[in-house]
Amino acid sequence: MTTKSTVKIAKKIEVPTVMKAAVMNKPFDIEIQEIAVPQVHDDEVLVKVMAVGVCGSDIHYYEHGKIGRYVVEKPIILGHECAGIVAKVGENVTKVKVGDRVAIEPGITCGRCEYCKEGRYNLCPDVQFLATPPVNGAFVQYIKHREDFLFPIPDELSFEEAALVEPFSVGIHAAKRSNLKPGSTVAIMGMGPVGLTAIAAVKAFGATNIIVTDLENNRLEAAKKLGATHVINVIEQDPNEEILKITNGKGVDVAFETAGNPKALQSALKAVKRGGKMAIVGLPPQDEIGLNVPLIADNELDIFGIFRYSNTYPQGIEFLQGQNIELKSLITDRFMLEETKEAMERARLNKKASLKVMVYPNGMIKE
Repeated sequence: MTTKSTVKIAKKIEVPTVMKAAVMNKPFDIEIQEIAVPQVHDDEVLVKVMAVGVCGSDIHYYEHGKIGRYVVEKPIILGHECAGIVAKVGENVTKVKVGDRVAIEPGITCGRCEYCKEGRYNLCPDVQFLATPPVNGAFVQYIKHREDFLFPIPDELSFEEAALVEPFSVGIHAAKRSNLKPGSTVAIMGMGPVGLTAIAAVKAFGATNIIVTDLENNRLEAAKKLGATHVINVIEQDPNEEILKITNGKGVDVAFETAGNPKALQSALKAVKRGGKMAIVGLPPQDEIGLNVPLIADNELDIFGIFRYSNTYPQGIEFLQGQNIELKSLITDRFMLEETKEAMERARLNKKASLKVMVYPNGMIKE
């Protein structure tokens, strides 16, 4: 957690009628346009966007124009890891007020289907998720959002950290789905931003031995800072042999696959002890991957699919406020809104050195 923010919040925020937005016309083509500031309905809030993280899904849309069944068919605004300041509220809004600092949970669900009613609203078939076609995202100066998906943040939490609650939530959801218990030994395969924030999540849930793998040493060094107890470079060492050495031949209680890599998925499965659990967080490029079914059956392994998250933001904010979790250390690159294309290129091409790229739609934040 960082020191108290020095960003001054005005009691009254003057809202313009037009704003700047980074619009992706087609893959590799992003331009800054002036568009109308959205008008809020009774249950909506206008947020002045202060920080937006570049996610792997943003890069995928930027490069390929689609992810699975979600296809970019018209110009779209990307970005969904975001936080900002409440600038205007609808008539029925009671949860937040003008000037509040908030984290924005990007998926707005229907609230009526069986999944929403069960509390698994991440499975809602009618979810409107920022930067998922055809829904526009947060590379804008102002965004409107339903109030029940906004979460006030304490003064000591930076806007950057509040934006990172989004990837952090994936790790929290995986820990909850796999019923991670204090004292557990966990392996996390893949140290992209989701894998790195998953370290913080499992540590917050009480994991005592956290083994991580990757092929980039800078990411493994970042993992150590976040609480990994053992790091394995998969180019230099066999991860499963090392995990067996670390666990005295037993294997881990829980493994997360966060790389979206078929070999990492198979390695994660082999790393789990008898009766253990594996959470599939990363999505590989192909739909079908061969897995050792006798290994799964004979060892009674539990496998969990992880799709985004649900009911994680309050806990994520609480963890960042109350524990010594330095997610802000992941931010390696900072860009203005006008430099969004450069930000995307940095995240796409500089994977050896860049961890998390951040965009500031309303100017750099001084803290």
